[in-house]
Parts: sequence; C-alpha cells; structure tokens
Amino acid sequence: MEELIQKLKQQIIETLNLEDVSCEDIDNDAPLFGDGLGLDSIDALELIVLLEKQYGIKLSDPTQGKAIFQSINTIAQYIVEHRTK
Repeated sequence: MEELIQKLKQQIIETLNLEDVSCEDIDNDAPLFGDGLGLDSIDALELIVLLEKQYGIKLSDPTQGKAIFQSINTIAQYIVEHRTK
C-alpha cells in the first residue's frame, strides 16, 4: 500500500501541476480540499480522470467523490478495492 501511496502522490503532483509541492509535503491523512492541500472542483475533475486512466476506475456516482477524495489514504484504499488496471 505504501508504494501505491507514493505513486499516487507523484501522479497528483504531476497531473495538477503542483510545482511547489513534493511527495513529503502531502500528509496521507490531510484533507485534499479546503484547508489541507487546497484543491478545488477543477482539480477534482482531474483526479477523476486520473483514476480512470491509470487505474481503470470509473466513478458512476459523482457524490462518491467527496468520500473518496478526502485524503491520500482514502483514495489509495478505494483504488485497492476497485482497480481494474
């Protein structure tokens, strides 16, 4: 799981062009939106595309996103349970 978490952090940094952020800067349990990493709704759409392209995960219910994208750990857990790639 730790390897997946590190890979996911790197993918998020690259996908969202977070130039001033390193993997070490992202706390696994910190919120990704609002106070934590400070992501917004456009970033959420890009994360949905990332999950689909990299892991074969298609979110059919957009309301799931809020729970899935709470933190790096919640995304990683969702990937482990639902990945097709």
